[in-house]
Amino acid sequence: MRLRPGILTRFLLRRFFYGVGLVMLVVCGIIMAVTFVERLPSNPTALAALADTWRRLLEYVPLFLPLAVFMGTLLASYNLTKSSETIIISSAGLSPYQMARPFLFGAALIGIIATTLVNPYSVNLNSEDITPDHLVLIDDEIWLREASDNGYITMNAKNMHKSGNILLFDNATVYIQNKNFRLTERIQAATVTLSDNGLSASNATTWNSHGIPSVGAWETTTLLNPQTVLERYLQPDQISFWKLPEFITKMRAIGVPVRAHLVQFWTLLFLPLTMIAMATLGVAFSQTRQRRNYSFGIKFGLGILTCFAVYFLINMFNALGSTGVIPPLLAIIAPPLIIIAASGVFITSFDTI
Repeated sequence: MRLRPGILTRFLLRRFFYGVGLVMLVVCGIIMAVTFVERLPSNPTALAALADTWRRLLEYVPLFLPLAVFMGTLLASYNLTKSSETIIISSAGLSPYQMARPFLFGAALIGIIATTLVNPYSVNLNSEDITPDHLVLIDDEIWLREASDNGYITMNAKNMHKSGNILLFDNATVYIQNKNFRLTERIQAATVTLSDNGLSASNATTWNSHGIPSVGAWETTTLLNPQTVLERYLQPDQISFWKLPEFITKMRAIGVPVRAHLVQFWTLLFLPLTMIAMATLGVAFSQTRQRRNYSFGIKFGLGILTCFAVYFLINMFNALGSTGVIPPLLAIIAPPLIIIAASGVFITSFDTI
């Protein structure tokens, strides 16, 4: 009886997703446990701490996802070899390269899901929490928040422009609160200017704590300045993959460097290729002349060391791309291509049958 290739493909895909899922479950469980204990004192309830932990876990996913794909591939290959299923699959007419195709397809699928679904979901989820440490986008609007010993300043604006060394915010509303979070002033203006001296508006409507309005010039000193706002506003990981191209175009229009955003965009776009490279590396590590009971622990340890080396290689190329030493596109596609080439040479030179 000859098995159809479609049946074998589905069987190998199940084994692959089982291996990757098991690794992800273990890693996510450890990260969530540690992060939950860390965030519990700074949240009012355990449920709020759990929600905060979930948001932070999504931020860590891009860091350990390549490792999970690599170790999942290695685990799936180990189980196939241990149960002698590799021999059965080979007798059905599949070469080692054909056996690896479902793993590569599954890795590419994981990369596509991470780029198109997980990244936008993570960005939107983290954008719900405005903290003094970073600026986020909510509904395509700009939010700034500053915390100091005197109280809190929060500003919402529809758009931002750069003019020399100052920033101009259109249709802006500023809320000033004291240390007890009591609203002391609300300012609304068509244009609010941020300079090194603070926030100001030539014509603004100001409501005091009693709700009495007044019209005229307004200004206040802040810890914020244009440079710090741009550094916070232009963090690439705060922007969804789907919005990055438009955002890069707008930032180029106001003369802001976008190399880091290009690196982020190409990283997300070619994440499936990176996952394929890690799966190929896992297939290379799983090559063995022993039919069963080969030392998985040694391969696991070597795999961890290799992943650290790969992580260093990827970060090195990312840094070169962000600083402009090499083009951002080359900085992103070079590491996975190097990994695929090296793994392919090893697989080709290894006598698996």
